[in-house]
Amino acid sequence: MEIGIIAMRYAKAWLAYAQQTGTEEKMHALVERLSAQLEASPRLRQALQSPVVRAEEKLQLLCTAATSSAAMTSARDAQQVQPTSVNREFTRFLTLVMRNHREEYLRFICLTFLHLYRQAHHIGVGRLTTAVPVSPEVAERIRSRAASIIHAQQMQLITEVNPQIVGGFLFDINHYRLDASVATQLKQITQQFIDKNRRIV
Repeated sequence: MEIGIIAMRYAKAWLAYAQQTGTEEKMHALVERLSAQLEASPRLRQALQSPVVRAEEKLQLLCTAATSSAAMTSARDAQQVQPTSVNREFTRFLTLVMRNHREEYLRFICLTFLHLYRQAHHIGVGRLTTAVPVSPEVAERIRSRAASIIHAQQMQLITEVNPQIVGGFLFDINHYRLDASVATQLKQITQQFIDKNRRIV
């Protein structure tokens, strides 16, 4: 079965379950943290796919990842966080995912859940990439302006520093990218120079 179909099926069920139990906001916060940890930690993803790691240990890892500032990469690290210390509905759904042996798709399920949640609540998400950190004031102005452009009730802005763009910025929103980076401009100038020389020759 296609990954997208599995992810959408579980994410829809997860969101519907959260709505029915009145835990939508809490669930969203936990899923958002878990998604970030799954993205950042290859070792956590490997542990979820390992047949050696028991289901109880995987659940502990996931609960720890959803409530900690740094993803845990072993069951020993997760022993201090018990499933009862997080949202009960959250652990129930994770248990269902593991019972159906779908933990390897959990990263995509989380991303799809977040997408569906943002659609339902008219939340926009933008990603600003700069060569050096931007001030909170600049980030807030960009966030506010982006929200008004796409008519979002809420707007989340993710900031990222990437020195490789040299200067300028990249701004991604709703599958569109505004590329005003110095690195891209240099590439374009170089390509124009190459093309012009080819015509001369």
